Amino acid sequence: MISSQIWIIIAILVLAILAVLSFLVSKRSNEKRLMPLAGLAFAFILAGVLFGNDRILGYSLLGVGVILAIVDMFNKLRNK
Repeated sequence: MISSQIWIIIAILVLAILAVLSFLVSKRSNEKRLMPLAGLAFAFILAGVLFGNDRILGYSLLGVGVILAIVDMFNKLRNK
């Protein structure tokens, strides 16, 4: 493995650990939770970063993640 790939994997693991810890620690009911569509967008963006070596696949996954995040933002604004 190239050293840059190792750093990317370490960064993704740290972000995943922080996400799990934030869900476990925050048990307050009045906090806003992550919506499923936003979680899916986050997963697509992470997959795009992970598969960044193949440009077509990586950019496609990043694009899908950004589009899902924008759709989630519009849904939240419409529900207010």
